[in-house]
Amino acid sequence: MIKNKTLLFLLVIIFLFVVSAILFSPARATDSGTITATVTAQNISISVSIGGTTPSFNYGTLGVGTTQNTVNLSKTIRASNDGNIAEKFNIEGANTTGCVWTLGSSAGTDQYKHEFSINSTFPGTALTASYQQLAASVAAASYQDFDLQITVPSSSSCYTTATAVVTVQATTP
Repeated sequence: MIKNKTLLFLLVIIFLFVVSAILFSPARATDSGTITATVTAQNISISVSIGGTTPSFNYGTLGVGTTQNTVNLSKTIRASNDGNIAEKFNIEGANTTGCVWTLGSSAGTDQYKHEFSINSTFPGTALTASYQQLAASVAAASYQDFDLQITVPSSSSCYTTATAVVTVQATTP
C-alpha cells in the first residue's frame, strides 16, 4: 500500500509540475507582417503620322534623277512613343512595289535613293533594307519628327507608280 501511495504521490507531483509548466511558462505568440509588391508590364508601342493623320503621302510625278522631300511638301512625319517606357526608334527602307526600283545608296538605272533626316535638312542618311537608328531614346508619351527625301532613278524601265515603304520600329534602348 505504501508503494501505491508513493506512486500516487509521484504522479500528483508530476501532474502538478506539468500543469504549472503550462500555466506559468512565458506566453508564446506569433506575429506576421505583409509585403505588397506591384509590377507593370513593359509596353513597347509606336505610331506614325503626318499632321495627325495616316502616314501616307505622294511625292508627285518627278523627272528621272530628281529629288523631292517631305520638307518641301509640308509633310514632316512624327513617330510617337505610345508605350510606357523610353524606346529606341529604328528605320528601314525597301525596294519599291508597282514600278519596281531597287533601294540603293545612290540613284542609278532602276535604282532609287531614299533618305531620312531628323533636322529637316538634306542630304540626310540613306535608308537601307536593314534597320538603322532613327532616335536613340524617346521618352514615353514623346515623339521624334523626321523627314524623307527620294531621288528617282537616273533612268528607269518603268514609268508607272512606284510605292516606297518605310518602316519605323520601336525597341528597348
